[in-house]
Amino acid sequence: MHGSDSRVEDAFSAYLAKVRAFSRDVLRPAEERVEAEDAIPEEIVEAMRELGLFGISLPPQFGGLGWNMEQQVLLTMEFTQASAVYRSRFSTTIGLTSQVILDYGTPAQQQLYLPAMAAGRVTGAFCLTEEAAGSDAGAVATRAVRDGADYVISGVKRYITNAPDADLFLVVARTGAPDSGGEGLSCFLVERGTPGLTTPPHSRMMGQRGSHVGEVHLDACRVPQGALLGSKEGNGLKLALRGINHARTHVAATCVGQALRLMEEALDYLTRRRQFGSLIGEFQALQVLLGESQSEISAARALVLECARQFDRGPIPHGEIACAKLFASEMVSRVADRVVQMLGGQGYLEERAVARLYRDVRLFRIFEGTSQIQQINIARRLLREAGQRAA
Repeated sequence: MHGSDSRVEDAFSAYLAKVRAFSRDVLRPAEERVEAEDAIPEEIVEAMRELGLFGISLPPQFGGLGWNMEQQVLLTMEFTQASAVYRSRFSTTIGLTSQVILDYGTPAQQQLYLPAMAAGRVTGAFCLTEEAAGSDAGAVATRAVRDGADYVISGVKRYITNAPDADLFLVVARTGAPDSGGEGLSCFLVERGTPGLTTPPHSRMMGQRGSHVGEVHLDACRVPQGALLGSKEGNGLKLALRGINHARTHVAATCVGQALRLMEEALDYLTRRRQFGSLIGEFQALQVLLGESQSEISAARALVLECARQFDRGPIPHGEIACAKLFASEMVSRVADRVVQMLGGQGYLEERAVARLYRDVRLFRIFEGTSQIQQINIARRLLREAGQRAA
């Protein structure tokens, strides 16, 4: 190993250890407070900024830490062994918004936003989904109309993570004809405080309390031409997918982290609880559930890490990302269900972290593309490649 490579490995190992300690000593003890208050305390958000979590995916030239995707995935698997709500606070900044600006933004847009994002001074929100445009992203109805040197944007976005907390909104809007599909979409960078942009109070969710998800209303919201991402109309769906595929990889890693936490909770209970004169961990019925869960976690971890390595080698492995997100999100739901079963009545009580985790992980099979969308995308890619080989 070259000296420079060794130094990078040493630096990353030291940072990973800091994140592990932060997750254990700061994030976990505050989980019940976050749940009760439906908010992450500002002092913890500030500690996240100081630790550099908002900048893990951005290069040093913009003030980021410059970790590659494999390193980002390993970090994600550590800090998501605490509540996944903490990740949600910076996830829309490190992936969905910053990576699109990094790859497609003008130099002026990059210099204006990326250093502030890396420092955690600017929180991003990714505004694609609408009432009639979720899985069918090409059905976006929000419009951006040229008016002199400006654009006027009107529409309503929903299910937007960090909508009430964001400082910068990456808005996908239609600049082409109503029937132009994904080709007629463009991306705009809209700052909070722009007249016409409002964010109503966030929705209350079944799980992930403390993660603020809500609507973004754009009512004749006027932005300058410089707000058009990359200074080009069209290809907005392609730009959006850059952030989405980054985020999907992180979601898959998050599922692994949450599953590891669930197994820790299960083992703690199984090695303490006694029935019929024995520790219940000695019962074969529960050992079967443990063994099945651990094998699935190991498989998901290996799949996500290999996907991340392919991401780093390039090009972005869309098919592998879909596989990783699908398998890991379904896996963590199965593990959560088994762990509740292992704990019996205790697993159903709110005083146990398991009950909260069970509710939290259900969302992963829905956002960043449902399991069914991933299955369809995987199948279509396979069929397309088979057709190309046959031709």
